[in-house]
Amino acid sequence: MTNRFEKVISMEEALTHFRDGMTLMSGGFGGVGNPPSLIQGILDKGVREITLVSNDTAFPHIGIGKLVTEKRVKKVIASHIGSNPNAGAQMTAGELEVEFCPQGILAERVRAGGVGLGGILSDVGIGTIAEKGKQKVVVGDKEYLLETPLTAEVSIIHAKKADRYGNLVYDTSARNFNPLVAMAGDITIVEADEIVEIGELSPEEIVTPGVFINFIVQSEGVNWRWAWEK
Repeated sequence: MTNRFEKVISMEEALTHFRDGMTLMSGGFGGVGNPPSLIQGILDKGVREITLVSNDTAFPHIGIGKLVTEKRVKKVIASHIGSNPNAGAQMTAGELEVEFCPQGILAERVRAGGVGLGGILSDVGIGTIAEKGKQKVVVGDKEYLLETPLTAEVSIIHAKKADRYGNLVYDTSARNFNPLVAMAGDITIVEADEIVEIGELSPEEIVTPGVFINFIVQSEGVNWRWAWEK
């Protein structure tokens, strides 16, 4: 890329960064904030054996849930999977490995990965099954679990607006996990509803600075019916 301030690429070029067996991280919450066109592109390319890091597995035919439904995911690290019965069925059948993580801890693990921390300390889960396999650390007279950072080969996020450097504005609650996920990918690709010129976004409205963004693609819009729509 000749101009480091120009990060807009085609969907075809974006899809060259996805491969079988990859670790993929996605922003979003129940599908809100999931990038629809990138997810569809991953499906169309036939990428499989994905390790997915996401707050949840959305719904069967919404957002990141599509990848689970189509059995493209071999492992998921999430706070819950209850809204997607396909995820639960696959887990029960031994077809999907699931690592559960409390939502706040999950967010902090992603943030830790994004800012380069070696992990975070938490007392959540002490004395329960949640401490299995985790290192314990004593600080003062209190015991904590070491929660390791999360990163991904590719992070995919969805923004309302992006300028051509990748400064981002999100649509209300679609902000959710997207700013954290943006920081934690070796490569971060944003799908934007609207792409504007550099300087058109007010510095006061920018949530994610472009330094975290590698590539930008134009969104084709949501291609599913939301669970609350009739």
